[in-house]
Amino acid sequence: MTSDTFMQGLVSFGLAFVPALFGIICHEVAHGYAAYRQGDPTAKALGRLTLNPIRHLDPMGTLVFALTALSNVGFVIGWAKPVPIQPRYFKRPREGMMLVSLAGPMANFAVALLCAFIYRIADAAGPTGLFYFVRESAALGVWINCTLAWFNLMPIPPMDGSHILSGLLPEGLARQYQSIGRYGMFIIIALLALGVFWTVLKPLVMASVSVIAAIAGIPIR
Repeated sequence: MTSDTFMQGLVSFGLAFVPALFGIICHEVAHGYAAYRQGDPTAKALGRLTLNPIRHLDPMGTLVFALTALSNVGFVIGWAKPVPIQPRYFKRPREGMMLVSLAGPMANFAVALLCAFIYRIADAAGPTGLFYFVRESAALGVWINCTLAWFNLMPIPPMDGSHILSGLLPEGLARQYQSIGRYGMFIIIALLALGVFWTVLKPLVMASVSVIAAIAGIPIR
């Protein structure tokens, strides 16, 4: 890695760190809160319904985030510790899991919209110094959180999208489908390495970024 590449990666890491971390944490808190509203006290009892990053950071997920950001590979990925969910507390477990799974990506879209408004405020405040950094970080935050939302909505077990699809399938077929989860991470890594994920996600991410930019009244970056 050349010094220029490393410096570019360092800048990317600095700009991406806050919106990515905040988006990942909000994603997990949303899962836990959706479960809590349906009667599951697990996340609350474990102190996971908080925005305190210490409660959510996963060492490996944080390391992968740092490495992908610093290496300037073209994408940034990372994860937090999953919030534990106990569907047995739900009155309707299958429907409950669908709502819990949908809550995480919806939180990312909400964070993307928040980043868009922060961009608008920082852009109006001034083009240099701290406001410039905040503006560029917020712009990246829109893309990161839209990507996180659609990435998690992919119907590959154990992604959120797989739980939503499972809730729509007959129970027997849903069990067979979820059994793929044991190979899920290998499938995800392979699709990422082959570039298949971004081919599928790119039009979805671009469409959602366009909608959010239009709502906030900012240019697409």
